[in-house]
Amino acid sequence: MPFLANTPVEKMNGPYARRWWALLVLCLSLLITVMANTSLIVAAPDMTTELGLSSSDLQWVVDGYTVPYAALMLVLGSIGDKYSRRGALVLGLLIFAGGSVMGSMVDETSLVIVARAIMGFGAAVVMPATLSLLVATFPRSERSKAITAWAATSGLAVAVGPLVSGWLLEDHAWGSTFLINVPIAVVAVFAALALVPPSKAEGMGRIDYVGGLLSIVSVGSLIYAAIEGPHFGWGAGPVTAAAVAAAGLVAFVAWELRHPHPMLNVRMFALRPFTGSMLAVMFFFFGMFAVLYYSTQFLQFVLGYDALDTGLRLLPLGGAVFLGSAATGTLTPKLGVRTMVVTGMTVGTAGMFLLTQIDKGSTYGDFLTPLMMLGLALGLSISPATDTIMGSFPESELGVGGGVNDTALELGGALGIAVLGSLLGTAYRDELTDLVGNRLPAEAMEIAKDSVGGGLAVAERVAQDPSAGPQQAQAAVDAVHQAFAHGVAQASLVGGIIMAAGTLIVLAVLPGRRGFARKSAEPGAGTAASKAATVREHTGATR
Repeated sequence: MPFLANTPVEKMNGPYARRWWALLVLCLSLLITVMANTSLIVAAPDMTTELGLSSSDLQWVVDGYTVPYAALMLVLGSIGDKYSRRGALVLGLLIFAGGSVMGSMVDETSLVIVARAIMGFGAAVVMPATLSLLVATFPRSERSKAITAWAATSGLAVAVGPLVSGWLLEDHAWGSTFLINVPIAVVAVFAALALVPPSKAEGMGRIDYVGGLLSIVSVGSLIYAAIEGPHFGWGAGPVTAAAVAAAGLVAFVAWELRHPHPMLNVRMFALRPFTGSMLAVMFFFFGMFAVLYYSTQFLQFVLGYDALDTGLRLLPLGGAVFLGSAATGTLTPKLGVRTMVVTGMTVGTAGMFLLTQIDKGSTYGDFLTPLMMLGLALGLSISPATDTIMGSFPESELGVGGGVNDTALELGGALGIAVLGSLLGTAYRDELTDLVGNRLPAEAMEIAKDSVGGGLAVAERVAQDPSAGPQQAQAAVDAVHQAFAHGVAQASLVGGIIMAAGTLIVLAVLPGRRGFARKSAEPGAGTAASKAATVREHTGATR
């Protein structure tokens, strides 16, 4: 057997013999791109201290990765379909590794943000390639199992990222959380060449670059507005970005409807399984990423856990993901996609509402059950939703399908952190002002209101002030803890309401088994009807 996998999938007479090894490579590639987001959350306190990051700086260190990641996936998935899906995977991994090396070496905020953006660009190449290669390599009868493993890996990365980051930060600087990506990416490159067969779309035609550019402008502007507006005020920049996003979306839809070979066939949104699954992915990661964002801060700043202890305490979330993934593989063929997706979203929403009970006296045990519920929900719902989305696309558009799925995931996560993170910050500032009043100098009060880390730093200064003393310092710490707990509870309440509304919307949009069959046959389904048949066959939505 040759070292390199040189035979294209399209020219194989039967299933690829080493497809499960190929899946392992694809999951490894996925793992590091998701970990790059979650690991930074634990490293944020060290980065804030060493780089002197403001709240705005930290937000853009996190989201410098998110903006290119979400905005470029649709276009880059299409390019991978056209020329080489495996080539896209390898190139993306190399770009990702290059950005990681840069991130580990720089010590200026602007350069860290640039490094994160380069990593985001690489991840935008890798993510859709993993899904398109998976679907192209596996026969239809095995795709659901393979996608379940892919989805479980995504959930595992949410928990493993903070653990690995915490372990590294025990003995190394924050730059090590970037550098750890490099050897994994290099291994994945060689393994991809050896185990993942080449694949590209047959007879795809010219790429719709105008539609691609419009999608980049629309998604990028939307994410920018979602980050800047809630956190830093709706000034000229965020308002302009929101207007550009709206205009770009209208132009994109109009262009795609008229183009003979569109980047994305927007008529697919008439398919209820496709649209319902897209909404489910977006709403779910809206809640998941936000909860991870503020739970890790509570564990570190309020409960006093270091980075490694925080990572260890997130592991049950990963275990719950695997439990849910194992259950969905058995139950989805029996109960159908809508039942599994809505059940998962309901469990996740309940977990979010449990976090409204958080207060200053809460312990890790108060977070354990909600985190496990969210992990179980992810395992139950994301695999059948992703399976449905990918099943909506023909073989020639698998990269686009992967880009659409991953854009929904990343867009939901970015909106969750931006919107709920902003609500958390506002509630924290208001509560701290009520608790502390004028007992701190104006300058110190502004620092304390900026973030929970800033509040604790001010309390430490109070403790060192001979005119204040330990009692006043402890009172300041208690006020910061109580204000942040109040913010977590308020953000969780709003997040729970949004997720509950999302669950009801998905319940209404996703058809049942028989309803799906009727909907796909309705007049007006147009060119989407044949794809609906593919979705039915792929997901088992009807019998």
